Amino acid sequence: MIGRFAPTPSGRMHLGNLYCALMAWLSARFQGGAFIVRIEDLDAGRCHFEPHIEKVFDDLRWLGIDWDAGEDPESFQSRRSAIYEEYFEKLKQVAEIYPCYCSRAELHAASAPHLADGQPLYDGRCYRAWKDGVNPVIGRKPAWRIHLLAKEITFTDQVMGDYRENLATQCGDFILRRSDGVYAYQLAVVVDDALSGVTEVVRGCDLLSSTPRQIWLHRLLGFPEPVYAHLPLLVGADGHRLAKRLGDLDAGMLREMTTAEELIGNLAASLNLIDRPEPLTARELVAHFRWDAIPKEDVRSVVG
Repeated sequence: MIGRFAPTPSGRMHLGNLYCALMAWLSARFQGGAFIVRIEDLDAGRCHFEPHIEKVFDDLRWLGIDWDAGEDPESFQSRRSAIYEEYFEKLKQVAEIYPCYCSRAELHAASAPHLADGQPLYDGRCYRAWKDGVNPVIGRKPAWRIHLLAKEITFTDQVMGDYRENLATQCGDFILRRSDGVYAYQLAVVVDDALSGVTEVVRGCDLLSSTPRQIWLHRLLGFPEPVYAHLPLLVGADGHRLAKRLGDLDAGMLREMTTAEELIGNLAASLNLIDRPEPLTARELVAHFRWDAIPKEDVRSVVG
């Protein structure tokens, strides 16, 4: 068994990131498995990730989390473009991959339905043009999308239970490579999980709806599918979702406010892993871990 934690170092990790890391690590160690840390810095050319990367590892150590792989060059997505290119080309052999010249403004101006995250459901205009042999838009570099079939993907999440989605009507053709040449998260995460031997993916339930398309990519590429556990979101006292851009309880603030043991004990109690808050190390909490205790509804922040 291999679990993983895959943060994007766009800022200091916040309470929600530490919570996801802890839960992924607990599950791996409870099962006697390995645990890896992967840095999802796909957009390293445009974003300044370097100042935050070392803090990711330092904050995990403070929490009591260790890992079996994570600081080697292969653990950074920004250094794996050639690998993504290889699997992008393989997908062209088993699915319809086509150029999309739509601008973001054009996509949002369309009257198509919107997905749960507010993004428009792609209406397939460039797919139809590609099939009809229409000339591309001159002077505009295309993104590359994968055409989805009217296929229902179902799986059982370890926390949220049964989930199903029709790829064509509830997801729509999605991007595999952006117009600037950067490979999209959906492709990169599937390739990385498969090549790392990841067998369990633990993350926030805000990513639940992306799972069917990732399962489909696993199948197209002949990769074994991991099991999934999507955690209830940690929210602030007023119910808002915690976010780095809002400055929500970043790890630096947390380390000034509390100890790792107190934080872990409070999280464990809020997730029904223990009866009442009490200081615990991450290693001590392993014996209390179980998926069937975790609530499905949002969990209020335990500090701040």
